[in-house]
Amino acid sequence: MKLIYKASNIIEAHIIKGLLESHGIAAHVGGYYLQGGVGDLAVRDFATLHVADEDQQRAIEIISEYEGDNRPKPPHTTDQEIGGFYRTLLIVLVSILIVAIYSLVATY
Repeated sequence: MKLIYKASNIIEAHIIKGLLESHGIAAHVGGYYLQGGVGDLAVRDFATLHVADEDQQRAIEIISEYEGDNRPKPPHTTDQEIGGFYRTLLIVLVSILIVAIYSLVATY
């Protein structure tokens, strides 16, 4: 078996394993228990993906396509939409502050 991919975590490794298996390529995720041995720190490059020697080239092509720009991109947010969000957030926070101050003054 050949190492063909180092995933950033176990979840990504299993996603790519499923992708390869959907194309008829048997894959094995390695390093499954190594991440837990380190503790709560985020660790990289322990999750690896292996395929049979004869499937190596095809698997690399599928992974390259997966990592390419062919994936759907989220819609772009304009600066005006971002400014509107923060303006609304500010209004809500100021309103909450006014109500809190009013309720404190009214109790005295």
